Amino acid sequence: MALLKKSHPKFNVPNFGSKKRKGVKERWRKQRGIDNKKREKLSFAGAEPTIGYRNPESIRGIRANGKRAILVHNVDELKAAISEMQGSFDITVAGAVSTRKRAQIVEVAMANGLHVTNGGTR
Repeated sequence: MALLKKSHPKFNVPNFGSKKRKGVKERWRKQRGIDNKKREKLSFAGAEPTIGYRNPESIRGIRANGKRAILVHNVDELKAAISEMQGSFDITVAGAVSTRKRAQIVEVAMANGLHVTNGGTR
């Protein structure tokens, strides 16, 4: 079963590619100027994020391999997730977890055949 998310255009600030504005970062900022063409939704100015680009709730949050990611802070949370969901997910270890505990979580996940998205040491 292939789950395809909808594609959408890049949402950049206006004049993103112009020579005058090389310092403009590739990111979205809502336009608020009174004469801004993008705020007025003129087609040449590029797309703006709207609710219509949102994916259906059934496939929101699903990774490219078709599984959902679960954030885990310790081994107990991981064991609870394993007993609850039977391997239909990937594990993401929280950023604040120490290297030692991270290694324990990865070990338990591997023993249960789960994929850890960020299991390496930092």
